[in-house]
Amino acid sequence: MAKLRDILKPRPRILFVGINPSIRSEQMGHHFASPGNPFWRLLHAARLVPVELKCEDDGRLVEFDLALTNLCSRATRAASELSTAEMIAGQKVLARKIRRVRPRVVAFVGVSIYRRFFGVVAGEGAGAKEEEIFGARIFVLPNPSGLNASYPGFKHKLIWFERLREFAEGLD
Repeated sequence: MAKLRDILKPRPRILFVGINPSIRSEQMGHHFASPGNPFWRLLHAARLVPVELKCEDDGRLVEFDLALTNLCSRATRAASELSTAEMIAGQKVLARKIRRVRPRVVAFVGVSIYRRFFGVVAGEGAGAKEEEIFGARIFVLPNPSGLNASYPGFKHKLIWFERLREFAEGLD
């Protein structure tokens, strides 16, 4: 089985943070590898990257001043399989990564991971947030999974990826 590695660089424009990899991503050794997950198409359609990328191209994110990691490294079929202890440990590791690489924007890929990280109980959806982490601004994207009932279609997710691009551009 391939090892799924973080894609990090010093001072990226945006650090994308997923909750944890899928079984498919771990098997492939590439992030967002599930065929039904539109993450890579969303990046291009929102003009966050100038070329169409596939999961096998995830290492190229650094070329576009982007980075990618997960709250927890253990692959599961569903994030609900993660234990509270894993989530707490993951928050500490993630905070250290953010402090080390110093992104301008941390983009949480999913509302639940944002809520978990900051202890927000409810009421906060996608978009720019007031919180900061080691000077990085926070933006929340909807989880791109096709199973996300709150943002069911590509266009419903694309709006937020475009808003992320505009938000990051406004910080330059």
